[in-house]
Amino acid sequence: INAEYMGKAGALMAIGILNCGIRNEFDPALALLTDYLENKTRDTRVAAIIGMGLAYAGTRRENISELLLPMVADTDTPLDVCVFAGLALGLVFVGTCNENITEVLTTALIERGEKEAQVSDPLMRFLCLALGLLFLGQQENSEAALVAVSTLNPKISKYCEMTVKTCSYAGTGNIQQIKELMKVLVEKIEKEPEAQHQSVSVMGIGLVAMGEILGTDMSKRTFEHILQYGDPVMRRAIPLALSLVSVSNPQLIVLDTLGKLTHDPDVETSLNAILALGLVGAGTNNARIANMLRQLANYYAKEANHLFLVRVAQGLLFMGKGLLTLNPFHSDRKLMNKTAVAGLLVVLHACLDIKGLILGKYHFLLYYLVCAIAPRMMVTVNESLDPIQVSVRVGQSVDTVALPGRPKTITGFQTHNSPVLLQHLDRAELATDKFKAHVSVLEDIVILEKNPESKEEAP
Repeated sequence: INAEYMGKAGALMAIGILNCGIRNEFDPALALLTDYLENKTRDTRVAAIIGMGLAYAGTRRENISELLLPMVADTDTPLDVCVFAGLALGLVFVGTCNENITEVLTTALIERGEKEAQVSDPLMRFLCLALGLLFLGQQENSEAALVAVSTLNPKISKYCEMTVKTCSYAGTGNIQQIKELMKVLVEKIEKEPEAQHQSVSVMGIGLVAMGEILGTDMSKRTFEHILQYGDPVMRRAIPLALSLVSVSNPQLIVLDTLGKLTHDPDVETSLNAILALGLVGAGTNNARIANMLRQLANYYAKEANHLFLVRVAQGLLFMGKGLLTLNPFHSDRKLMNKTAVAGLLVVLHACLDIKGLILGKYHFLLYYLVCAIAPRMMVTVNESLDPIQVSVRVGQSVDTVALPGRPKTITGFQTHNSPVLLQHLDRAELATDKFKAHVSVLEDIVILEKNPESKEEAP
């Protein structure tokens, strides 16, 4: 491996990471990465494609599809180039049901499915995921794609079908779909490679339920049953499913379960549980998780793979020194950021074959988490966008649906001066009537204007 090529590949990926979630009228990422999309060195080419996918995730830019579609459609393209180009398209057009891209991805799955060497490659799961991302949260709109997927090579058809179905109902809390997914888990399959779709089904339960609190609690109970009675393939997906329903929200029940699974006799389950601890505590600086990870670092001191993931989990725990989050829900947890969910799903699907991908030569898949990284502080600015300090009450949010009058929206609050950090279930409200906000939910950057009806004097 030429170190110079690797350095260049890393720089190209870094350009994508730097531009992820940023809108720039000059399009620096497009200008810098386009020349490398047809590079002769495969590592450089793959890095440029991943960088392009990260930089324009969720933007629905047609000029990006014109650059990447030919790579997916061409059967002579190396598998890794085809897969990462497909994944980049899935990220850019997440939740759009784009017919043209759907057709190209389905054709690629059919053609590559005829080649025995390629259909067994762990990377093929990402072509399935790319198709699923196009229908993220679109519910019944994926039915035509599901019919097409059922004609694929039997080795990948069930995996692909389950991926598209779980993505379609992501964050909806649809009880009927959760029942359907649980029926899949009842099947008894002897050969492990043929049961891979069951692990997607377990993760899918978490993905569908992650939208609301009650469904999340019920799904945790389901996971406990699967841990007791499920096959190893299902058990490996449990830490990933738990991390999905509790991302950046460390709860005692989840931490206890993951703590036990980090010492599981099945190596892959323990590896997944260690990474899941990082995802559950991402950006929270949680002392309990920090202590667990320090103990795991000592326990697995001679196990290189486990130690690597412990270090990754520690990095995630202290992400942005506690100022960032991976939580894909915003606006008081009512809206789901599809791009953030897409980034999490790429990493979690990679963890279903953690030894072949994350611990193999595709460790850079962890960088897809960048799509989900967002600040968790609340900053107040005036109409000129200059930061201003305002008295703010922060407390646990209260469900006020169907309550008469003007009930309190938060409980057990503390009064701080902005900027303030918000935990997963926290809600903020202004403690002064000098200003009024332009938005109903106080999160991220809040623009305030002077309240003309105020009885207090504004500074």
